[in-house]
Amino acid sequence: MPASVNTRTYEAVPPVSVAFIGLGVMGYPMAGHLALAGHRVTVYNRSPAKAAAFVEEFAAQKVCSAPTPREAASGADVVFSCVGNDADLRSVVLGANGALAGMKPGAILVDHTTASADVARELYGAAKTLGIGFIDAPVSGGQAGAQNGMLTVMCGGDESQFDCVKPIAMAFSRAFTRMGESGAGQLTKMVNQICIAGLVQGLSEAVAFGQKAGLDMNQVLDVIGKGAAQSWQLDNRGKTMVADQFNFGFAVDWMRKDLGLVLDEAKRNGARLPVTALVDQFYADVQSMDGGRWDTSSLIRRLR
Repeated sequence: MPASVNTRTYEAVPPVSVAFIGLGVMGYPMAGHLALAGHRVTVYNRSPAKAAAFVEEFAAQKVCSAPTPREAASGADVVFSCVGNDADLRSVVLGANGALAGMKPGAILVDHTTASADVARELYGAAKTLGIGFIDAPVSGGQAGAQNGMLTVMCGGDESQFDCVKPIAMAFSRAFTRMGESGAGQLTKMVNQICIAGLVQGLSEAVAFGQKAGLDMNQVLDVIGKGAAQSWQLDNRGKTMVADQFNFGFAVDWMRKDLGLVLDEAKRNGARLPVTALVDQFYADVQSMDGGRWDTSSLIRRLR
């Protein structure tokens, strides 16, 4: 089994030709699961060395790389993308060498970038004029979820196109759910990030308080984790926060990017997000401590 992914059982789905654009900490294992599920996978990455490493690692499967997004997408039934932000997404989708320029009518582009709802709707419109489908499909579950093929994916777009891609995307998903029309996937991911921001800050304060009080916080977390305080963050990050360990994948820099999208959207729709805005500034404090690459549970460092 390749080192970048963990073993799982794949649904029996007829193999199709797919492309994957963006081989970062999430995209690399996601593309790997597609290859292991039996699909023909062509990859593109901005740094060619990463694409070459993927082809070498998954040499036993039907994989290859291409020098541009357009060439990777050429002939593919489904094109997946997972890049950094709105600008990165436009750069690999639009233009003469973008994915849309190489895609055939009837193909579907599924974007897993956490981006704005506006860019999702923009690309949906650009794709539709070419007879191509577009699904905005940000993910939750972090690096471990990608490696285990157990991501939660929230989607926006046309129902018929969603139904076509879901069986394929289940190669790396535990849940792949349509939330509404174009942009709804990105808006749902924003809700997810609002929840996480508040939970991590609350957990940070609880751990810091318990330590100041002289409690055995590992024991405390075991006890309260069996009650109403239980959460994924408590179960998976509580004891590592106690141990001052912050190398678990989803970086503070990325969270600030996501919260920026949330706060921009809130300005447009009138939502009041006082806690989210405050936690965003707390993450800025962590960045000023040279913690931009620490994972999001590092909020507790502000309190020590």
